[in-house]
Amino acid sequence: MRAESDDDLASAVLASSPNAVVALDRDQTVLAWNPAAERMFGWAAGDVLGRRAPIVPAELAAEHNAVLERVRTGGQVSLRTKRFRRDGTLLDVRVDTSPLLQGNSVVGYVSMYHLTQQDEDARLRVARRERLVRRLTDVVGDINAELDLPAVLDRIAASLTELTGADAGGFVLIEGERLRLVSVHQLPESLKDTTSEIRNSLVGKLLRTGKTVMLESHGLGDLVWAQLPGLHTIALGVAAVGGRPYGALYALFANRKAGHVELELLELLAGHAGIAVGNAMAYQDAVRQRAHERAVFDASADGIAVLDEDGRVLQWNPAAAELTAYSAEAVLGGPPPFPLPQPGEKLTFQMETGRWLDVVSACIEETGEVVVDFRDVTTAKELEEAKDLFLAMTSHELRTPITIVGGFASTLDARWDKLGDAERRSAVHTIAERARSLGQLIDHLLLGSRAGADELAVRMEAFDLAERVRAATLGLPVLSDRHSVEVVIPGTLPFVRGDALATDIILGQLLENAFKYSPKGGLITVEAWAEEDKVVVVVDDEGVGIAAEHRERIFERFVQVDSGDRRRFGGVGLGLYIVRSLARAQGGEVSAHPRPGGGTRIRLALDRASSIGSDTP
Repeated sequence: MRAESDDDLASAVLASSPNAVVALDRDQTVLAWNPAAERMFGWAAGDVLGRRAPIVPAELAAEHNAVLERVRTGGQVSLRTKRFRRDGTLLDVRVDTSPLLQGNSVVGYVSMYHLTQQDEDARLRVARRERLVRRLTDVVGDINAELDLPAVLDRIAASLTELTGADAGGFVLIEGERLRLVSVHQLPESLKDTTSEIRNSLVGKLLRTGKTVMLESHGLGDLVWAQLPGLHTIALGVAAVGGRPYGALYALFANRKAGHVELELLELLAGHAGIAVGNAMAYQDAVRQRAHERAVFDASADGIAVLDEDGRVLQWNPAAAELTAYSAEAVLGGPPPFPLPQPGEKLTFQMETGRWLDVVSACIEETGEVVVDFRDVTTAKELEEAKDLFLAMTSHELRTPITIVGGFASTLDARWDKLGDAERRSAVHTIAERARSLGQLIDHLLLGSRAGADELAVRMEAFDLAERVRAATLGLPVLSDRHSVEVVIPGTLPFVRGDALATDIILGQLLENAFKYSPKGGLITVEAWAEEDKVVVVVDDEGVGIAAEHRERIFERFVQVDSGDRRRFGGVGLGLYIVRSLARAQGGEVSAHPRPGGGTRIRLALDRASSIGSDTP
């Protein structure tokens, strides 16, 4: 209603004031008594207008008069005092009294009353807000100090209940079209990882409104939060990361209804939660990246070193220590134990250990650091050398029998009629022997290539090893007048499981080597016995022997041990390589050992048939 005069405007102001307003004339007669005064003191305006208001206790009358006198002479006075209600109760009030002026003359007094409890409530509200602001600052610092994402979410849920006074809290992640509960406080842990569709959730409702916080107090029974007994109100706020909704905070109230202060705190915490979550996610990404880089660095089969701009080693991975035989402790802070190539170039370098390394490097322009990568190429270098040796040996081994075969064949062709039967027979015999040698050489080359390609095929079955040994050694004593052969086999030697034909090849090669590498003759002993789940055959000779450092190398391709005149024994260095490949293909093993008294012992071990099936075929 629009006021039509100054009096009407004054009346409207008095009527709408939340404080009790009382106007007195110079004789303390009530001139004005607004509705707030009626509510405070219990007297209606009609009861007090035109008379003294019976609200001043007798013992405070002097104080009251003194205040009015001070106002009349000196302006406004504020005082905490007591006043009566109509029902006789005393009210603790604060009264602010000002002069009522007409022109320059004081014609009365205007007093505004409010309960001192309202001051206390206001003070408590301000103090509480200050405490909450300080606590919010502490909470924000706390959650930002934590960089583990699950821990951040747990702290947010716990801080939420502390700040808002909620009975429980939780944090849900927005995962596409679904929500997943990832953190709870004062709720059963079994609720964790509960999921629901976002479109039917309070979060979906909040996002559709475009707001950041919301209060909900109806229809809560079908929510997962209903496990909180007496659930009354839910306040929720959206936490955004990178400008996009990431999750939502739920504050659950069971014993009271949340208000605007709780919503304000929730909104502030949700904003800071988004920042904390973003920091934690960035940290986790950095940790994952560093972990990935460290895993690649540590697991690399190549040696990797990182050098500073002065060439000092900053990082040295496990493969680098293994390849160079220098531990990280030995090289960190110093130069690497090999020369460095120019960036973009490759340097092949042999370490003192005999190992060959291919070394490459690259410079990181931003830091001036140098990343060095190096790998073991010893096998490749040895294979390259072995191939060269193989070509030389093979050409030599092929040239000799081919030359002899060609010579005798030419002789027979040119002088057949002039040669006697004995001469022709001798020439044909020589051609046949050399052709057989060529066939064996070709067989070795084929077997060697198949073994190197892991293409050796064996047939696994139980067979009598004793019979194969006897067959392999039958007739050997008459082959050389400088060697004697002794075979020692028990009558109860168990059957073995393997390939009989492959074993024939192994035994033939071992016996051939025993004869070949004992050129001065001597005793060759073949012995067999059972040993736990194995059957062992050894071939001993009294020949040139094998140095300890070569006892493994002789089983590599194209390797012959240099005994002073390696070429006198012939061959291409594939025999023992084939032997070990055939043995292992059967599940067995072959190894070289020194023979007591000089010479070599080759030991072949195959599985007993009884360890897999039975002792008989």
